[in-house]
Amino acid sequence: MTTLRLGDIAPDFEAETTEGKISFHKWLGDSWGVLFSHPKDFTPICTTELGFMAGSKAEYDKRHAKILAVSVDSVADHKSWAKDIGETQGTAPNYPIIADTDFKVAKLYGMLPAGASGDVSKRTPVDNQTVRNVFLIDPDKKICLILIYPMSVGRNFNEILRALDALQLTRKHKVGTPANWSVEGASADVVISASVSDADAEKLFPKGFKKLKPYLRTTPDPR
Repeated sequence: MTTLRLGDIAPDFEAETTEGKISFHKWLGDSWGVLFSHPKDFTPICTTELGFMAGSKAEYDKRHAKILAVSVDSVADHKSWAKDIGETQGTAPNYPIIADTDFKVAKLYGMLPAGASGDVSKRTPVDNQTVRNVFLIDPDKKICLILIYPMSVGRNFNEILRALDALQLTRKHKVGTPANWSVEGASADVVISASVSDADAEKLFPKGFKKLKPYLRTTPDPR
């Protein structure tokens, strides 16, 4: 099984999707990417998740981030499932869903063992229960966040969007985000990176900073 770590280049692949064949890196271009996986079509928790993401797509568009889902079933099944998602969740998927019928993507991203095989239509969600990851990928194609959820727990996509905001902020500025930070938070102060000296901090952060400890300095959101 492939072990992916933060900072690794997201493996490239070609795949059939509900919007035609894609080459992942080429499809991603210079955008951020949200790749989220599902063990099986017509499953209850995943139905709510794909619907929620469809309703949130405008937020990802604003952040120059593309959404891509993967489920271990066929394009025909995906399209049939999309009708159910639209009917029950109010919005059908408006982003591509990979048909991972040969388990290629699931194996490439370490979500199924290399020996996984067989007819996908005969596999149950439990057989594919480890295909429940979220990968955030930056414009350099590097993996910068990995989340893994059990089948019984719906993913918190508000947290994923919050993490994307934080990653985009810290990519542009020499800061980190403290616990529970959010763009909408009453206090949007951020933490200055340890690699930045006090003298450089005075130049980089004209709004000033507070030095709580030599290693803990906060400054208003530089945006």
